[in-house]
Amino acid sequence: MAMPVSGVPTETPPAQVPVLGSGRPLARVGRAVRYNRKATVGIVLLAIFILIALFPGVIAHDSPTQDAYPAQMGISTAHLLGTNHYGQDLFAQLVWGTRNVLIIAFVVGLATTGIAVLIGVAAAYLGGLWDSSLSVLTDVLLVIPLFPLLIVIAAYAHGGTTPVLIAAITLTSWSYTARQLRSQALTLRNRDFLEAARVRGERRLYIIVVEVIPTMTSLIVASFLTNALYAVLFASSLQFIGLGDPNTVSWGTTLYWAQNNAALQTGPVRKVRQKKGAPEKGAPEKGAEQRV
Repeated sequence: MAMPVSGVPTETPPAQVPVLGSGRPLARVGRAVRYNRKATVGIVLLAIFILIALFPGVIAHDSPTQDAYPAQMGISTAHLLGTNHYGQDLFAQLVWGTRNVLIIAFVVGLATTGIAVLIGVAAAYLGGLWDSSLSVLTDVLLVIPLFPLLIVIAAYAHGGTTPVLIAAITLTSWSYTARQLRSQALTLRNRDFLEAARVRGERRLYIIVVEVIPTMTSLIVASFLTNALYAVLFASSLQFIGLGDPNTVSWGTTLYWAQNNAALQTGPVRKVRQKKGAPEKGAPEKGAEQRV
């Protein structure tokens, strides 16, 4: 209550207290990125990779599948990374392979994070039998070694196409993120703004989607980036060991063909190893002739 000069008391309007979860979640994420130097550098690098994936022909003028050059050419101005065993430009394969890698990263990141958000937040907010059942499912996936499980799934799913890799990685990679989001949602379960929503008679689905999830935007974005990163590593590893489509232009398939054609034992890599003094495969060591 304030006392003006005239002596007549007047009511002071109450201060507006910001409600947790109000505002624009994306705006909060944008401010956090701007004020964090590491996050800014990461966003810039991600933007560069997206531009490379969208416009690969601007950077690499050669076709990644065209075998029109001599095999195993060295590094030159015309071929920045040389050519492979089939006469294909390696720099073009690296650039064009970025598109396949980012498709896997974004699709798996979005799908895995979406499943984790639904399961983790629902288990924390609903509680009871829902929490017990979903937690058991999460724990089962957490105790199974992920990469061997992916190898088994990709081996039995004949073809190893990009959709198969995306489905296999998505169905096996959401459990850890779900456990993180469940822990965060448990801390919000009895907050005042959720109690107010219950008093208003809002449905559970509305409270989860509109009230709980927007307050976890930062953690959800971080989980998406982590899932996308591991999706690239898992997909490239599966392609490298031959469980992907060998005709797809990707980073993993490039390594797969390099391994099959003994790239480390032939071509420019062999010359570099010889200059550094590394013994060739099958060559006798120094002093072997004297010992004989």
